[in-house]
Amino acid sequence: MSRTSISTHLLFILLAVLALRSLPLWAEETSTYEPAPNARSQEEQAYVSAIAAIESDGGAYATQLSEPLLGLALELQSQGRHKQAIAVFRRGIHLTRVNEGLYCAQQIPLLQGEIASNLAIQDYAMADERQNYLYRVQTRSMEAGDALTAALMQQAQWQYTAYQLGLGAHGYLRLVNMTELYTQALRNVAAEDEGETSIKLLAPLQGLLSAQYLIAGYAWQESDRAFNEDERPPKALLQFNTYRAQSYRQGINIIEAIARIQPNVAQTQTMLGDWSLWNGRTKDAWHAYRRAETELAGKDNAQVHRQKTFAQPVALPDIVGLAPLPPSIDPEEADVLIEFTVDKKGRVQDLQRLGDNDEYSKQAKQLMKQVRKTIFRPRFVDGQPLETEKIVKAFNVQ
Repeated sequence: MSRTSISTHLLFILLAVLALRSLPLWAEETSTYEPAPNARSQEEQAYVSAIAAIESDGGAYATQLSEPLLGLALELQSQGRHKQAIAVFRRGIHLTRVNEGLYCAQQIPLLQGEIASNLAIQDYAMADERQNYLYRVQTRSMEAGDALTAALMQQAQWQYTAYQLGLGAHGYLRLVNMTELYTQALRNVAAEDEGETSIKLLAPLQGLLSAQYLIAGYAWQESDRAFNEDERPPKALLQFNTYRAQSYRQGINIIEAIARIQPNVAQTQTMLGDWSLWNGRTKDAWHAYRRAETELAGKDNAQVHRQKTFAQPVALPDIVGLAPLPPSIDPEEADVLIEFTVDKKGRVQDLQRLGDNDEYSKQAKQLMKQVRKTIFRPRFVDGQPLETEKIVKAFNVQ
């Protein structure tokens, strides 16, 4: 795993008032540019001065250093000087570990800041490594409650990000981790004994539903089965296969649990229809969509509600953060225009690119491949799914 080397040129400046005492063992010097003192921002200079004063009185490991180190690192980060910020974040982490213990909670904001800078410089492998360490710190330093739930949710969301980035050899492992983390968050909320209609359960349940969509739609890779015939499959693979076998029933259970928190028949039936269609159970999907359409017909502004849900095909999953396609934009501003038909089963037909501009041809091919694989909730009128022809979508692929 490649790592970005850590700049400590900034630390030499910070320690100059201490006669250039030796750097800690965790630092590595690089040639990263550091502005002269008179080129620093007012905020940066204030933090540098505070750090120098504290070190003068208490030494390089004074407990009071954590706060100004965090402040300086965040200031550097705000200026886009991420490698220098990472060096200062790491010094703060090292200092808090020495003073407060290996898994002390004081590291958390420093680790979160370091991860943000690693992402900014696209060092995703290091961000992943530091996320793993952050998880250990969070679970060992936090009591059950809202803060731990939020931490588990963030870790689950990171597993989805890592899955999208293709980090690691096996994508299914990320989905197993994602499922387990959302389940831990759900159990943490349930432990507060607020009942099955508690609004706090909603976010973990929605996360679990996203995970079920990804598990049910997972495309196997050659590397996933890279073990000899006489070897037992990895434990995580066996666990994933169990999750996949149970996915359809689990998805229904999750949607029903969401319905107990947000009792909305039309919304629930639409969610059940989408989930059934995603799993190839078209009869169940049509039944659910008909129930949703009937429910919407009895509401105020019925036509508006029906138009929003069923007037046009909708790409699935219809879940915030899990959309299979980039947002469509004004055709006048688009790099790529495509046209296609969605048949009454929600499948894409007659896909083609409009226009004769060869620019962005590679990106257009990738986008069209993505559209071709997408399942759509079809247009639905009077209880029947209908084909929709000549759908035009405009995308920016830069």
